[in-house]
Amino acid sequence: MKKITAVLQLLLAVMIAVAAMATLFNLVRLVTRPETISVVSAMIGQGLIIICMAALARILGRKAWRALSGESPDTAKPE
Repeated sequence: MKKITAVLQLLLAVMIAVAAMATLFNLVRLVTRPETISVVSAMIGQGLIIICMAALARILGRKAWRALSGESPDTAKPE
């Protein structure tokens, strides 16, 4: 059961990373628009979303990778 959970977490991490990349692409395209307050607000909001999605994908990915490799959370090296 732990392996299935780890595989699902890894799949979710990949999906979140792809969504972050798509949001980054959208942000790059948004930069070409004329600057208005709504464009600036969207850029700030999307930047925050990208950072949060990247962090969540990294946490899920590392947790899943450790579970798949058989490493217990107690023996993991702190960074």
